[in-house]
Amino acid sequence: MTDSHHETLVYRLSQILVKLNQGIKLDPKALADEFKVNLRTIQRDLNERFAYLPLEKVDGHYRLDPTFLGKLSTKDIERFASLAGVRGLFPSLSDDFLRDIFDDRMQGALLVKGHNYEDLRGKEKLFGALEKAIYDRKQVSFDYAKEGSLKTYAGIAPYKLINHKGIWYLTALDADKLKSFSFSKIQHLKILDTGFKWDANLDNKISTDDGIWHSDTQREVVLKASPEVAGYFKRRKLISNQVIEKELSDGSLIISAKVSHDNQILPILRYWIPSLTIISPDSLQAEMDKGLKAYLER
Repeated sequence: MTDSHHETLVYRLSQILVKLNQGIKLDPKALADEFKVNLRTIQRDLNERFAYLPLEKVDGHYRLDPTFLGKLSTKDIERFASLAGVRGLFPSLSDDFLRDIFDDRMQGALLVKGHNYEDLRGKEKLFGALEKAIYDRKQVSFDYAKEGSLKTYAGIAPYKLINHKGIWYLTALDADKLKSFSFSKIQHLKILDTGFKWDANLDNKISTDDGIWHSDTQREVVLKASPEVAGYFKRRKLISNQVIEKELSDGSLIISAKVSHDNQILPILRYWIPSLTIISPDSLQAEMDKGLKAYLER
């Protein structure tokens, strides 16, 4: 699903939700005309994408159960529309999963960053167990596949399941350090009886961090994007915490970004060679050169 298609879909779903929230009876044919789509698309919106909603159908018109009227905030509408539009992001595609999103605490367990997704079929049970551990504020233990071996983690406090650029991660506290674990590398999960104290400020930090690299300290990186690729960086943020500092007369851009780890930005730099160059810091350029040298030697 392309970004533009997803944005159009979410806009349509959000507008339909606004109407439902206001108590308006919806005529599928009229909606199809309004949004310039065919009738089958609207019927799919109402019968499949919104299957988790308490909708009533009377004389061919749809309305929200009156007991729910006016209870959705603007934020709720945006969230529900987005989730309904990208159901493929979730290993569990059941309507029960989406109904759970209505619960405020369950909303806090998931965070989606990006519209593509990895296939996690066969791991729904593990995903659901982690989701429940977050909901219940229970510590977990698991084995983690890393560099060809398994490392055991115990007493981990799970905070979020994050989908970032198509890959699912568990963000959790290991002792006092915030870490992100690739979900697909987690094995032998155990939900412990030990609970943990939920830190609302930490939860907010995880939600607002741009990416899955978490650190109390960040350093600024300054880059130059050539005129040929400047448009890509102007249209959307391709680098975490990206800020366009200046547009030069030749059309190139000076871009700054605050990163927590070199691996947060090095893959992007390699992808955009030679159109993206490092201005500072020198240590990042040295790390970049080292990686390229090792590649050429192989």
